[in-house]
Amino acid sequence: MKHINKIIPYENLNLLNKKFEQEFKDKFNNFLKKGWYILGDEVKQFEENFANFCNSPYCVAVANGLDALEMGLQVFNFPTKSEIIVPSNTYIATILAIINAGHIPVLVEPNLGTYNIDENKIEEKITSKTKAIMVVHLYGQLAHMDAITKIATKHNLEIIEDCAQAHGAKFNDKIAGTFGKIGAYSFYPTKNLGALGDAGAIITYDAVIYEKLIALRNYGSHKKYYNKYIGRNSRLDELQAAFLNIKLPFLDEINNHKRKLANLYDLHLTNDVIKPNPLQEGYHVYHIYNIRTQKRDELKQFLLENGIHTEIHYPLPPNQQEGYQEYFSKLSFPISEEIHKTTLSLPISFANTIQDIETVIGKINSFFSSNEKN
Repeated sequence: MKHINKIIPYENLNLLNKKFEQEFKDKFNNFLKKGWYILGDEVKQFEENFANFCNSPYCVAVANGLDALEMGLQVFNFPTKSEIIVPSNTYIATILAIINAGHIPVLVEPNLGTYNIDENKIEEKITSKTKAIMVVHLYGQLAHMDAITKIATKHNLEIIEDCAQAHGAKFNDKIAGTFGKIGAYSFYPTKNLGALGDAGAIITYDAVIYEKLIALRNYGSHKKYYNKYIGRNSRLDELQAAFLNIKLPFLDEINNHKRKLANLYDLHLTNDVIKPNPLQEGYHVYHIYNIRTQKRDELKQFLLENGIHTEIHYPLPPNQQEGYQEYFSKLSFPISEEIHKTTLSLPISFANTIQDIETVIGKINSFFSSNEKN
């Protein structure tokens, strides 16, 4: 049996959160003594802190990223079965939010270089039923928001941004989630800003939308037992807000560390793989560092045999998912399908060291070098 000196996991949440462990424990003890567990001071503080981080007037903390997307649609009161444009290679949550909100997802192919929605293919999918563009900032890089904003303005469409992978990412120095009226965030534990459970938030510059969202997340109520809207229970847990308040001041440090690791990959990883293509106007935060290769499955297995864990984001495109054939059964999206067949996500955690990444690079380069000799 082959001896492996060190395992490099794709993510190690225990190690990632080690830096904050004592503060978490102190905060939990304080939380327990205080006895206020829902919508307390920690949630209010996080909403203020995250709004400030995003240069946004308002933030509404909710239970998870899916709810953030769904409520972000719900707040507009679009006619039932409105068409919402969305990239064809997104994570299924984006599409699920559209369907759950009572609307129709209209898939648009991504740009093969950036993996974000191709702004040049949006207008051909716009009809009289189109009400919004749900932009997904995949892997940590913003879509081409200047062009998308112009299209939305021209056709009187709302922009809803799925920022689940783009904490701190920018386009022309403007931060994710601030280009339209709704920016939806997830703080799932593996995100650049991750909670210790499910968590989400919505940022907005619109005061009317903000007031409605505050009610929608809490049974449609601004005042206890008085329900202005048909709402839901989607309140960010007070304890998760407390943990996020501890980690938020370190988000820039986390992003800078991931960018440093990405730069190592960019400089030293073999050109036998297709590396990310950051936009000149953008600030990529590398929630995911993905490469593409036709030998994806062989490379993934080789790395696993050498103690290096990787992920695939995502193995199957939305139009091929069994549960969504009612919407996509007769549709083909060759660019998206090519991405899903060839993409591989490499370790790029806040918990990873430079030595970890150098090991990964060495193994990948040796894989392709030995393949060439054969």
